[in-house]
Amino acid sequence: VADLYAKIIEKKSFTNREGSFRAGNGQNIPVIFSSSPVRDNLGSVIGSVLIARDITERKKAELALNESNEVYRNLIEKMPDGVYKTSHDGQVIEVNPAMLKILGFSSKEELMGISIGKELYFDPMDRERLTIEGIDKDLISYRLRKKDGNEVWVEDHGWYTYSDSGEILFHEGIIRDISERKQAEKELIIAKEKAEESDRLKSAFLANMSHEIRTPMNGILGFADLLKNPNLTGEDQKNYIEIIEKSGERMLSIINDIIDISKIEAGLMKADIRESNINEQIEYVYYFFKPEVEAKGMKLYYSNSLMADESVIKTDPEKVFAILTNLVKNAIKYTKEGSIEFGYEIVQSDQRLMMRFFVRDTGIGIPKDRQAMVFERFVQADVSGKNAYQGAGLGLSITRAYVDMLGGKIWVESDAGSGSVFYFTLPYIVAGRKPVVADNTAALEKPEAEMKKLKVLIAEDDETSKKLVYTFVREFSQEILEARTGNEVIDLFHDNPGIDLILMDIQMPGLNGYEATRKIRQENKDVIIIAQTAFAQAGDREKSIEAGCNDYISKPISKEKLMALIHKHFNPHNNKSSGEDPV
Repeated sequence: VADLYAKIIEKKSFTNREGSFRAGNGQNIPVIFSSSPVRDNLGSVIGSVLIARDITERKKAELALNESNEVYRNLIEKMPDGVYKTSHDGQVIEVNPAMLKILGFSSKEELMGISIGKELYFDPMDRERLTIEGIDKDLISYRLRKKDGNEVWVEDHGWYTYSDSGEILFHEGIIRDISERKQAEKELIIAKEKAEESDRLKSAFLANMSHEIRTPMNGILGFADLLKNPNLTGEDQKNYIEIIEKSGERMLSIINDIIDISKIEAGLMKADIRESNINEQIEYVYYFFKPEVEAKGMKLYYSNSLMADESVIKTDPEKVFAILTNLVKNAIKYTKEGSIEFGYEIVQSDQRLMMRFFVRDTGIGIPKDRQAMVFERFVQADVSGKNAYQGAGLGLSITRAYVDMLGGKIWVESDAGSGSVFYFTLPYIVAGRKPVVADNTAALEKPEAEMKKLKVLIAEDDETSKKLVYTFVREFSQEILEARTGNEVIDLFHDNPGIDLILMDIQMPGLNGYEATRKIRQENKDVIIIAQTAFAQAGDREKSIEAGCNDYISKPISKEKLMALIHKHFNPHNNKSSGEDPV
């Protein structure tokens, strides 16, 4: 009022000024007013005219509008979804913090400096397509490019603001980051495809297992029945027995593969790291498969690139032997003519030395689109193809698991019709002392001199296994004793001095083989005890040696391996072993 009064005194005019008057009841009333001086005919100011209008309702409306705008601004600023407003030519006008976060920008000004069509869309054609197609769509999905160049999937609910003439002025909308949902959808599709593939492979595997098990069983049972014919010639008998043996070996191979893959998946398969002479293992594999390869009219070659003392490394010899055997067997299976070569070389990888093994063949090769699949379980179980081969499709899966377990990698290089080369690596960790004889070589040894007649105790609860072992050892035995429990073993050993050899079954009723061996060792350190077990799990050999056994053999027991072990311990030209050379 004071300001108003001063202007009137100064004879100044003004219009549409806001202020407030105090009413008779003392309440302040917001007004808008104008004032101008009143002059006489001579131009002298003789008074003032003041016009005021009560704007209480307008002020209330403005306050409500400001409050509404504040609520709106808070809502936009704090909502988790992105809000945008852009021009039709592709320039950013307004965005909220969530939109900046989705796109990875730190400020609105930074984002406003880019061209949406050229820089913001992961596929620049999307904006043109969405401009045309998006008008009638409530929700559309597409990819935007973040500041760091990565893509982000968004779901856009947008609309256009038009001018009075119908032209598009602005693009506005709300955007939600759906990258996680898209990833989940992608993983769900992959999981669905894997489940369908797994179900298909399982069905094929079961069908193939039925075939793989029934086929050797048909050979075993069928030719065993034919052997009952009293009129068979000696040649027929020999042929039938060979068929039964081969069928039994095939059956055992299938069972071993199924057991191994089950133990691997259950996490029960562990690496048994000790000294291994790689050169001797390579040579053994060569001599083992040479007759089979040459029988197919092919050549087999091997390559040892290290000196004998340099080829002894720290690894699991049984798993290395299984890897080499699986790969060479595979090469033989899929090669009809030409040659197979295998060996190793020392290479540098990730600043450490590795042994890189190879198995090269001139076989049928592997198409590029199937090379990654050959290491998966049951792939060979897809027997519907015209090139299906005998086998459960587990060998390469087991091989890859063993290579991973030993700290290496495995891969294949191949072209369909041009052969294959399988590679795998192992850490080259040179052993610190002179190596023992490599595993699996004892089976190739032949007695060089006649052994003395032995007094043998066979500890075995299975009647068939007992008869088999009895048949093996009777030709060099002066006396054979039999026990079916651990307690019987102890009693017979006490009652029959001079026993030279105990063939100790580990799994027997009552006192098991480990316990029986420990009790015998408390009284006698000299008798030779060879453990025999049908479990053949990693660590069984160590348990047997720790219990006091001199050696270890796994079932099914072959005559050659058993004879080689006995020869090792009783041939006068050999020194007695303390169990360092397993079979």
